[in-house]
Order: sequence, then C-alpha cells, then structure tokens
Amino acid sequence: MSKTFKVAVLAGDGIGPEVMAEALRVLDAVEQKYSVRFERTAANVGGIAIDVEGKALPQTTIDTCKAADAILFGSVGGPKWESLPPDEQPERGALLPLRKIFGLYANLRPAIIFPALTGASSLKEEVIAGGFDILVVRELTGGIYFSQPKGIEGEGRERIGTDTMRYSVAEIERIAHVAFLAAQKRGKKLCSIDKANVLSTSVLWREIVTGIGKQYPDVALSHMYVDNAAMQLVKWPKQFDVLLCENMFGDILSDEAAMLTGSLGMLPSASLAEGSFGMYEPSGGSAPDIAGQGIANPIAQILSAGMMLRYSCGMIEAADAIDQAVAKVLDQGFRTRDVYMEKAGETLVNTKSMGDAIIAAL
Repeated sequence: MSKTFKVAVLAGDGIGPEVMAEALRVLDAVEQKYSVRFERTAANVGGIAIDVEGKALPQTTIDTCKAADAILFGSVGGPKWESLPPDEQPERGALLPLRKIFGLYANLRPAIIFPALTGASSLKEEVIAGGFDILVVRELTGGIYFSQPKGIEGEGRERIGTDTMRYSVAEIERIAHVAFLAAQKRGKKLCSIDKANVLSTSVLWREIVTGIGKQYPDVALSHMYVDNAAMQLVKWPKQFDVLLCENMFGDILSDEAAMLTGSLGMLPSASLAEGSFGMYEPSGGSAPDIAGQGIANPIAQILSAGMMLRYSCGMIEAADAIDQAVAKVLDQGFRTRDVYMEKAGETLVNTKSMGDAIIAAL
C-alpha cells in the first residue's frame, strides 16, 4: 500500500503557477517510481488571494495548510499590489504570517553552482572552478524582524523609527542544532556569523553556539563577523560549507550567496518547523516581467519539491534522484534563458521543455 502525503500547493503570482506546474509534474513521476501518493490541495496566496479573497493570506488558505503535511509555495507579489499599505502587500501579508503561524524557525537555503554552470556566475572561473555548494541556515522567526518594541512614533522631525533585536538562549540553541546536524551530513564545517564586536545579541549568540558545538566534535566550528563574511563570499566562497546566521544576517548573506550562482531561478529553499512540517519555495521572486511567456526556469521550484521529499516526507532516495536528474540535464546542455550563454553544446529550452527533460532523467 502506497504512502500518502498531503501537500498544500500555493502557486501564487507571476511565474509561480508556471514553474509550479513543472514541479507537480515531477511529483507525478515520483508517484509512479516510488509508490507514493501526494494528495494536493491548491489555495490562493499573495496578489491573487488579494484579488479573489480580499487579503494576501486568507483563512481558507491557512486552513488548507494546517491540514497538510507540507506547503509547496511558489512566489508572490508584483507591481499591481505595490500601492497597498505595506502590511497588506503580498510579501509581508503572506510570508511573515505563514512563518509565525506555523513556527517555521529554520530556513535552509542552498547556494549551489553546478559544475556545468560556472560560466553563469559573476565570479571569475578560477575562484569557482568545479562549482560550489553552500548551505545557509537562517533563524527565521526571531531577531529584528519580529522582536518588540518596533514601529514609528512622534511627529514631524521628531519622528523616531524603532526596531528591536532580541534572541533567547532557547532560540539560539534550536537553530544551532539544525545547523550542526546539517553540517554532519555534509562537509562537517560550520561557520557561525555574528557581529559580536558590536551587538549584545551576537555576544550571546557566539557563546551559545560555541557551547552547542561541543556536542558535535566531528564538526569544525568557526566564527566570522557578518561584514567579513559578506566579503569572503565574494573572495573565496568555496571555503564555506554551512553558514549559521540570525534572521537579518541570514536574509542578506543568503541573497548574496544565491546571486553568486548566476541565477535565482536555480535555487530552492526550505523553512522548517519542529517535527517534519515545512514550507518549500524557490529563492527567487515572482518575476512579473516574464510571467506568462513560458520561459521561466522551473529548476528552483522542482528542487524545492525535492527538499520537501527530503525533510517532510523522509524520501531521501527520491530527493537524491531529483537532484541528480537536474544535474544530468544541465550536463546535457539544456538551459533556460536565465542561464543560457550561447555556448557550443547548449540547448535553449522553455519552462515545459526543461520539466520534460528532468522528468525523462528521473
């Protein structure tokens, strides 16, 4: 008897529905190959939810997600909704509440340059020869984005904006364990990012991470100030394996690391709660400028589905198979427009054809 997993499918806006369609076709192939069933329920989120249901994260969508084992998320936002009040816009009105409601405290964001795509990076070939594979582990529900007090008060030139950065020992311990466990399964190197020369939260962060590190003697732990880390990612990214970051530092560094790969359309992410529940989404945005043209790169969405199999479904073999299929297709020279360099051996394909190739490789 096949195992059944319930998946909330939130395709969202822009290119979201186009790339989601390819990820769902990959899940169809996984169902056939691994005797598993994905019971999928679609729900509105972001701009389309505002248009149809009046808000970026309707209660109907929340209920769909609560009934699921995992959320497969597309992308949200676009110029159409930028005139709305900030808290009602698709990004802030959907993503932050989802993280809070479901306790999605651990964001895993790989930054990978496949060997076949080193030419697409902004870095020199000699710096990234053979590709690189960095995992940014970002604390997602604490820090300056969520701590209180925050807001703007006062009148005229006396107005003051306040944001508070707070971290408890428990919050730091929880995300540190996630990062150390990830490092154990990879290159056994963990670099913890902080600003302990300035910030009290970082002093505590470094102290707690150092203590947790003693429980993982097989993992080499180092510490680095965030400004140096930003420089080192550009100078020598291959020195890193796992980066452990608090919320704001992780937000910034994961974007920087992702862009070094040449295209956000290649990179997945996972946001995990306690237990096996998680939300899986591409690192890029809704790309409204190319929406509806059938040229978006579906690889990030497909790899996000693979991360769902790995972390929420426990299907390691199937997740590995998806990763290997993507690598094989890239080695064969298939490219969507964002990574196409007009080199010999490359074949320019559209969204659906890239999905076809990955499914064939599976």
